[in-house]
Amino acid sequence: MSRYRFVPQGIDERSDPGLTTEQTESAQDQVNGTARTARHVALPERDVRRKRPPALSFVLRLETLRRVARVISLLVLDFAGVVGALFTALMIKLLLQGHFDPGLAWRQMRPWIAFAYLITVLMFARVDLYADRTRRPGFARIATALFQATVVTLVFALADGEHFKSYYIFYGSLIFGTVYIAGLRALHLRVTGWILAQAGYRRRAVLVGSGEHIEAVADALASRSHTGVEIVGYISLTPRPQNGLRSLGRLEQLGDVLGPERIQEVIIADPDFPQEKAVELVDVCHRRGVTVHIAPSTMEILIDRAEFVPGQIVPLFTLRPPVFEGIDYALKRSFDLVLSTLGLIILSPIMLAIGLAVKLSSRGPVIYRSVRPGMAGKPFHCFKFRTMGDQADQIQDDLESLNEKSGALFKIRRDPRLTRVGRFLRRYSLDELPQLVNVIRGEMSLVGPRPLPMRDFDRLEEWHKKRYLVLPGITGLWQVSGRSELDFDDLVRLDFLYLERWSVLLDLQILLRTIPAVLSQRGAF
Repeated sequence: MSRYRFVPQGIDERSDPGLTTEQTESAQDQVNGTARTARHVALPERDVRRKRPPALSFVLRLETLRRVARVISLLVLDFAGVVGALFTALMIKLLLQGHFDPGLAWRQMRPWIAFAYLITVLMFARVDLYADRTRRPGFARIATALFQATVVTLVFALADGEHFKSYYIFYGSLIFGTVYIAGLRALHLRVTGWILAQAGYRRRAVLVGSGEHIEAVADALASRSHTGVEIVGYISLTPRPQNGLRSLGRLEQLGDVLGPERIQEVIIADPDFPQEKAVELVDVCHRRGVTVHIAPSTMEILIDRAEFVPGQIVPLFTLRPPVFEGIDYALKRSFDLVLSTLGLIILSPIMLAIGLAVKLSSRGPVIYRSVRPGMAGKPFHCFKFRTMGDQADQIQDDLESLNEKSGALFKIRRDPRLTRVGRFLRRYSLDELPQLVNVIRGEMSLVGPRPLPMRDFDRLEEWHKKRYLVLPGITGLWQVSGRSELDFDDLVRLDFLYLERWSVLLDLQILLRTIPAVLSQRGAF
């Protein structure tokens, strides 16, 4: 939960027993909106972090109890996950040896439970895995923290003189721990979200920014009811027609809006928000105990990878190119080869059935070879099951007026060129399966920026082309973050985010999230 405080009705947060009558009346004038605007208003005489009145302290204690309950419940779930992972790993080992002895498994794991759990909790706390639900990371951070905990435990065991015939207990526990803890925490998130929803809990938020960005963020929050965010209204920096939200006035009036509207969060929904106004907005909000969220700009995404260069007169940060080389390339390429080979073997019956359906349903080849720019813009043949009728490429120019997407993308929700089988394949992204061959050939990766057709590539702006510094992918953050529902510039920013935050665990997370995204058919056309 975000950090905020409730102001009970009838209590003015700016009042103070130590103020004179004139000062109290002046503060009341500001509440009624008869004083100067928020930009020139006198700052509250008392910081929100100082001692509160008894009534407010009682309300905050209730919030504190909820925070304590959240941390304790997560600690209990993590303990169950650690114990369950150790026990499962040892039981499988005993079963492979021909023994079924839960008592022996328990005796072998018991000396390690406390240490393994302590290291896990410390690693989890380090990456905010006990933070409130709005800031708590997901699967990728859980897996990374567990990997680090496993390495620390292994190093300690070896330094303590322990000897192991094999290291199965460590990687076995890591695998089961990731599954158990991630599953338990996902269940915890759903259950607590349901409880909060039943209790009528909503975080009251206001959106600030330019009109188009406000609409995009509002739509994203509205389509995800589990976020628990109630958009009270918006403050736009630019004149904008009606967007279905309530206008709360100008930015200068924000300070007067927060209290009466009981705002708990302010969301800056504009990556190009003026810096000087952002500093002032954050100050106004923090002095009233209101949390500020910011949509990241391209520069903020880049700075996460910045490396400080000492010894300069002016402090400098170096931004190295986001390419995969050395050990990173070896890891990613090995990951791609192993999973794509297994995927081809496992999915070969399905692919044969799809190929037969395509062949029997319409004239033309089974596999469509689309020339697309790959890494560094080098063209390659991207393989797909054919989903359109013959001569589909030749009539695309006639359909440009029907394009439903902005920027370089060409998308039509009811494309007349699609065959019946092709429409089904597109809906579930089954037409992409032959690209596993592209991965094995080294032309694509399992996860990465999607390769665009030449028609789209030719319409890219220069800043878009940074996405071609790495191999294109079969799936990516596009596919798990809205697919065709997102604006093109937002899709490119997702590519940038992937490039800067890449890890094998992030690739694995995206692959796992691709499955429900495809099955839900959200944004697929």
